[in-house]
Amino acid sequence: MKFSEVMKQLVESGIYVYIYCTDFIINLANLFNLSYYEVNFIIFCVLYPLALISSFLIYVRIVVRFRKKKSR
Repeated sequence: MKFSEVMKQLVESGIYVYIYCTDFIINLANLFNLSYYEVNFIIFCVLYPLALISSFLIYVRIVVRFRKKKSR
């Protein structure tokens, strides 16, 4: 395949994913009787950072436990 064909396919895939995700957010907004912006805020400004921070804290906790067990 040529580089331009690969790039075209990659761009089309990106557009498909964007449309799917946007449609998903709109459907969630309709389901919970909220606006698109409110659902976007809840997901990307509340839930995602919360998941990111909690996964980091779980990782640190596991590393600390592993080091304690290893030092025995």
